[in-house]
Amino acid sequence: MQQKINTAKTLLEALPFIKEFYGEKVVIKYGGAAQVNPDLKEKFAQDIVLMYLVGIKPIIIHGGGFKITELLNKLNIKTEFIDGQRVTSEDAMRIAEMVLSGDINKEIVSMLNHHGAKAIGINGKDANFIKAKAKDDGKFGYTGLITDIDADVIDNLINEKFIPVIAPISAGEHLGHLGFNINADIAACEIAIALKAKKVLFLTDTAGVLDDNGDLLDSLTGIEVEELKARGVISGGMIPKVDSCIKAVRNGVGKAHIIDGRVEHSILLEILTQDGVGTEIMKAT
Repeated sequence: MQQKINTAKTLLEALPFIKEFYGEKVVIKYGGAAQVNPDLKEKFAQDIVLMYLVGIKPIIIHGGGFKITELLNKLNIKTEFIDGQRVTSEDAMRIAEMVLSGDINKEIVSMLNHHGAKAIGINGKDANFIKAKAKDDGKFGYTGLITDIDADVIDNLINEKFIPVIAPISAGEHLGHLGFNINADIAACEIAIALKAKKVLFLTDTAGVLDDNGDLLDSLTGIEVEELKARGVISGGMIPKVDSCIKAVRNGVGKAHIIDGRVEHSILLEILTQDGVGTEIMKAT
């Protein structure tokens, strides 16, 4: 009986947070181990469906660079990098869309629907809702920077009780254009801003942002992030995540978090518990 009472207490502890986030939009960038490990995939789906069923409105943006690289290698298509960033060639662009929209996106949609949600997969070409231009005047090929997001497209899906699952591919600049491959972290940030989301979460393969000693930093301001970047403490793939968090909170998103996707139910731990997990990026006052 005590175990049942403890379960009830756990549910009641989540009640204030369910009230706070009821009817609110939460954007989740889904990637890393959580997108690869079968057990973590299952836990991710359960988290999203629970959010959905208690009245929170999740919007998922996913990456898939590892699968793109894997297929490019199998097809003997060389990948060029400039300053550590992928140059998306014409062949790579076709592969990116095939993998992101045709493979990963549909797997996520199927998984969520299996658990009782009503998910639908789209990319930026659908209803032309993400527009972009070539990054650095084409230096990175078909890698793009977002110029416009039609939030009404996503809002209409949410109003029809769908969970949008978004592949970060944008519409092209003219008829016949292949479109652009968009960094998923940046896409999550821009979509969160366009939707006026309550919160944006970035799932990673670390506990969050770490200091010089490898210890978790619970919270950071934009100024503190810039200091850590200048010292090289924040580097590599963490940079677009923290930059996206800073931009999001400076442009109307309630809160931004970088959390460990390797931890089971990390999304629920962040949203529905007092202490949360990972690193919160705060707007400096």
